[in-house]
Amino acid sequence: MQTLDIISVNIWHIVISLANLVLLFLIIKRFLYKPVKKVLAQRQAEIDKNYENARQAEQGALNEKLRWEEKMSTAKKTADDMIANAASTAQLRGDRIISDAKTKAEGIVRRAEEAAKLEIKNAHAEIKKELVEVSSELAEKLIKRELSREDHQGFIDSFIDGLGDGDE
Repeated sequence: MQTLDIISVNIWHIVISLANLVLLFLIIKRFLYKPVKKVLAQRQAEIDKNYENARQAEQGALNEKLRWEEKMSTAKKTADDMIANAASTAQLRGDRIISDAKTKAEGIVRRAEEAAKLEIKNAHAEIKKELVEVSSELAEKLIKRELSREDHQGFIDSFIDGLGDGDE
């Protein structure tokens, strides 16, 4: 029956074990649970404080964002106004430059036409002069052979008069 002693239930062992368990529970509760609970409460308070600071920072950031967006819209409007003003000023300057260029171009064309007309007149006069010289020489050679000096002069005068009437 020795085997029964090993398996047997001893009430005193159970009571002492329960007393040790209760005593251990009270010691752990007193020295570990309350300080750990206190540390956890402090950490929770710090976390809550950090969350509150984060909310305040987020609200501040949203306010800054709204102010920034307002400034950006104002700046964009100002920039659009400046661009519109610059475009209208550029258009006016461009129109003025174009009109000045047209005026100058018309002046250049007019002067070129006048110069061309003058060159044409000079060329006609030069051609007439050369024709007169050539015809004089030709007439002089012909006159020496067949005509008298007075006939020759009349012939040259009529030829010159005929050239002047046809050009104008």
